[in-house]
Amino acid sequence: METNEIQIKHSKVGMASYGFNSFSRELLRIAFTSFSFFFYESELGLNVWLIGLAFVLFAIYNMFNDPFIGYLTNRPFKFTKKWGRRFPWILIGGLPWGFTYMLIFMPPTYNAESGAWTLFFWLLFTTCLFDTFHSILFVNFQSLFPDKYRSEQERRTASGIYIMIGVFGVAIGSIIPPLLFTYEDLPSFAIQGLIVAIITFIGFAVAIPGSREDQVTIDLYLSSQEKERESTTFFKSLRVALTQKPFIIFMVMYMLYQSLIETMQASVQYTVKYSMQMPGSASTLIFAAFLIGVLLSTPFWTRYSRKIQNNKKVMIVSAIVLAAFTIPITFLRNYYLIVFDMFLWGSGMGGFWLMIFPVSSDVIDNSIVITNIREEGVYTGFQQFFGRIGIIVQALTFAIVHELTGFVEGSVTQTELAIWGIHFHQSLIPFILLVIGIIVFWLKYDLTPDKVKENQRKIEELGL
Repeated sequence: METNEIQIKHSKVGMASYGFNSFSRELLRIAFTSFSFFFYESELGLNVWLIGLAFVLFAIYNMFNDPFIGYLTNRPFKFTKKWGRRFPWILIGGLPWGFTYMLIFMPPTYNAESGAWTLFFWLLFTTCLFDTFHSILFVNFQSLFPDKYRSEQERRTASGIYIMIGVFGVAIGSIIPPLLFTYEDLPSFAIQGLIVAIITFIGFAVAIPGSREDQVTIDLYLSSQEKERESTTFFKSLRVALTQKPFIIFMVMYMLYQSLIETMQASVQYTVKYSMQMPGSASTLIFAAFLIGVLLSTPFWTRYSRKIQNNKKVMIVSAIVLAAFTIPITFLRNYYLIVFDMFLWGSGMGGFWLMIFPVSSDVIDNSIVITNIREEGVYTGFQQFFGRIGIIVQALTFAIVHELTGFVEGSVTQTELAIWGIHFHQSLIPFILLVIGIIVFWLKYDLTPDKVKENQRKIEELGL
């Protein structure tokens, strides 16, 4: 039995610094998801199918951009021996990323009729630019996790810390922007973009110390790559990944979870403006409620995961809680009941969020045992490839539902049918998607606790 001192090799202060990557990443992610589609459809009045097309093309670019960057940055460079494999890329992707978010809300025209195609291409260009820096950052941030934190105990500890810090990022990204913009005041959206960019820059600066790699980790990586890298190509890595059952099953679950997150969060402003007929600032309490649920539940989920030592079970239980409190919003029309339900929804979100990195680390460990090569960046890129299908699901769901229910772009009010459509894409459709994911993951994912421990033992024997 390993001692606690052996299992925990990094300080909690260092883990917290590392976690500030999550603070800024979650801040930008939820702000982008919650306000970008809404801004172009509801505020600018751009045709929903043009917005949907831009988002689908952006998602397709995103899908291929992530695994390519994962493959590219997984290679050793001249700076690797001195600065590490991940740290330089985290700086390159993270520090300027927030300012690409600001550009999304600074289109060259506000006229959605004469300037429709100008708005379309601006949306496409800025979202792809936004995604490029996100991919450089997140692929390397997440890839660093299984390499930096090797034991199950250290992974759970680090995951719990970064989740708590990430929640504060979600809080800032969801609560602050609605306080800075006003419906029908288009320049105010650009102001919130600038302030969000400044906050994220500060967050990434705090993350610099914890994102560094120690020399032992760097040397282990370089020695493992001397022979294998020459014969490993991007498509060979993809082909090998697609033969691994745990990887595929986790990707299905992750893809459907991301579809739920994208559609629910992007729906909030529509619910506040049209169903509740309240100002944008009213969304602050909705987001705050779910974040409080996450914060209060995360210590419970952390203790629960340590007690049962079964990542699969914790993910399934938390996903069931998440699904159970997703469905009521289909029918709720009272603002405070929605707020309360979002608090309960956050309690499930806390557990699922906590398990993403440990489960993905288990999947990556399994791949290392099969291939005898550490390719965290490649597998993280593949994970983002599947996760970005959620953006396509969100864009197509909004376009189809709004078309079928008669949603009018740029209108101050909507019909009762259109409001029902908003509740469907905030609740019913995400619920169905997550239930499918739970069933598939429960029946097919086969990395048991014993298998996970055996993989970690083999990796240690391989010196990887």
